[in-house]
Amino acid sequence: MLAAESLAHPESSSGFAPTGVDGSSQLPNPRELESPGVGAGRWLGWRRRALVVVALLGCVGLFSLLRALASTPTVDASWRTAANGQLILAGSGDLALQPHVGHALVGVVAADGRLLPPEVLQSRRSLRWTVDDTVRAQQIDEGDALAQALARGQVRLRLTDNATDIDVATVPRSYAGLGSTFWLMTALALVFYLIGAVVVLVRPDVRNLLYCTMALAQTTHLLLIGLDTLTAFGVPASWARLDLLTRVACDLVTGAAGVHVLSLYPRRLPTHSLIALGAWAVGLGFIATVAFAHVPGLWWWTQGLQLGYFAAGVAVLTWSYRMVPHPIAIVMRRLGLTVLAILLLLTATVAGAERNAEVQRFAAGPGSLIWYVFQASALMLVPFLSRSQQVMREFTLLAGISAVATSLDLLFVAMFALSQFASLTLALFIALGMYAGARQWVMNLMTGSTVLTTERMFESLYRIAREIETTGGDATEHFARLLRELFEPLELEHSTQQASRTRMVGDGSTLLVPLPRLPAVPEEHQPRGSLVLRFAGRGRRMFTREDARLTDRVLEQLVRAVAFDRAVEQGRNEERARIAQDLHDDIGARLLTLMYKAQTPEMEDYLRHTLQDLKTLTRGLAASSHQLSHASAEWKADITQRLEAAHCELEWSFESDRDVNLGVVQWSALTRMLRELINNVIVHAQASRVTVAAIHERGRFVLRVGDDGVGRAPETWAHGLGLGGIRKRVKQLGGDVRWRENSTRGIVCEIRVPELGERG
Repeated sequence: MLAAESLAHPESSSGFAPTGVDGSSQLPNPRELESPGVGAGRWLGWRRRALVVVALLGCVGLFSLLRALASTPTVDASWRTAANGQLILAGSGDLALQPHVGHALVGVVAADGRLLPPEVLQSRRSLRWTVDDTVRAQQIDEGDALAQALARGQVRLRLTDNATDIDVATVPRSYAGLGSTFWLMTALALVFYLIGAVVVLVRPDVRNLLYCTMALAQTTHLLLIGLDTLTAFGVPASWARLDLLTRVACDLVTGAAGVHVLSLYPRRLPTHSLIALGAWAVGLGFIATVAFAHVPGLWWWTQGLQLGYFAAGVAVLTWSYRMVPHPIAIVMRRLGLTVLAILLLLTATVAGAERNAEVQRFAAGPGSLIWYVFQASALMLVPFLSRSQQVMREFTLLAGISAVATSLDLLFVAMFALSQFASLTLALFIALGMYAGARQWVMNLMTGSTVLTTERMFESLYRIAREIETTGGDATEHFARLLRELFEPLELEHSTQQASRTRMVGDGSTLLVPLPRLPAVPEEHQPRGSLVLRFAGRGRRMFTREDARLTDRVLEQLVRAVAFDRAVEQGRNEERARIAQDLHDDIGARLLTLMYKAQTPEMEDYLRHTLQDLKTLTRGLAASSHQLSHASAEWKADITQRLEAAHCELEWSFESDRDVNLGVVQWSALTRMLRELINNVIVHAQASRVTVAAIHERGRFVLRVGDDGVGRAPETWAHGLGLGGIRKRVKQLGGDVRWRENSTRGIVCEIRVPELGERG
């Protein structure tokens, strides 16, 4: 089936989702990406005028039909059906019939004197859904006899309370006499006619013309069903045969056009020409046979061909999806399977009740009406599939459940001989249970239900916001990762074409997401262009307008989270600078005073070293970043000073393939870990030699601190504040730490950080 906007793209367009006919993975045309919609932006010139003309022609044609029907003759009487099946006169405006209100109708006397059954004054039965050929011929003959009687201007009725027949003058039917069901069917027919016109005028290509053909066939069906609801409506035998041929042709043309278009859309199959040729040859050949020859078992042949067309459509969609996954293929395949299952159930029910006249009468009347309304609503739904029209989907689902309930009711009466009340109650109970159980499942098949939970959403937003804040540079990949988690697209690409807003492109298989601007980010690092997501749910569903709105809200919250995180980090930097300034001004001044008042050289030297440590600390707190080479020099100077005071020798080595900037958190953690490790050596190890080796290669940082002291068996150590603090800081950097015995004596501590330095 087709979607009004999705089918409008030309065959020559390259692209996956907007065009979706050639399997190409290239980016769509920029004009297509920027177009707000083929249906709104390209209706220029003759298309708009043609749509107005087509709509006016449809309204004029419908008005002409209504005017002709309103002037047709009918019997001025209303009837009701008694419990025993008799037709009872309920009221009449004719003076000759008023005395006989409440009496049963025996029949209508035809012009040749034969007695027609009372049912000829009720709604007509569809000749297309009459199984028995003999019964169908009888219906045509009785309809012709009633038409002749109505044409004379006088109808002769025979009632149970009168030995003589009553001649009743016919009156014009009038608009009010057409009935509410007829008005509903004609309104649906007009709507469907206009949908077909809109689709083909968006772009008059082969696929849209085929959809328009199916729409016109269903429009004809709905109009004929409306005619069936008119009471006391007779037609000549020639027109009755034309009515039968028209209904058969509408069913087979719908099937052939459906198979043809599915061989072209959503993917053009390699043998689409042969598939289309076969579908049309079978359908048109059978229509010609019905037109020029008598076909025994016409209902069986027509039903078999109609079921075959639906099965072929499902097979074509399955083949198309296996070639290249496309969400609209799997959605339409499920919709086609649903329609096929309902038609198969209705066919089996009518066939099983072939000898039950009451079931056959109902199947050829209300039963066929419900089926065609469901079939038309399913076809009408297709242009709105990618637009998430909930009302249309609910209407189609309810129409399908109604068709199921009707089929089950007929089945229970025919097969199990249940009473009318019992069969109807049981059928409604089962149908409502199916509706309650299948509604959400069907909705999910059409729109998908793969949505992040609230908890996962917050986790993803927080993680992506932190990555954007810590890594810097272009955040395009971070936005892409979030959208991958949200929609699981089969393909995701970055387009340099800028879009104004998030929206679906084409038939709903593609979502175009403009990259948002980030606060406090230099212009050269702002993400540019758009992200193009194809085939949501790994190719199992289409994008909807709700997806576009959700994407806008998620990205908006992500930008806000980044802005909040930057504000928090700025506050931290300002607070660290304030603390550093206070330490320098207050504690530093006091230590400097104490150093000048020191009573011994040792005390003065100790205070001088303390001042140097404080200076290093305050400078580190005030700076937003530190070069690794500068930090290593400070670390070496600090360690050398401490070890010399403890009469311990230092062996220092530092290797780095490139210099990087350390953030405040990284600098602070590494500085404090080194100090704690050296303090442990000085206080506990009784070592004479300490080895410190730092290696930075391809972003990975390894720090080893070893001694030749008395420490052994580190696995038995109690991890208090010192060792526990080291573990905590290493974890904060995303690394790991372990202690082991040195080969000769002493302990070696090894710290590994997988990624060191601020990312550019």
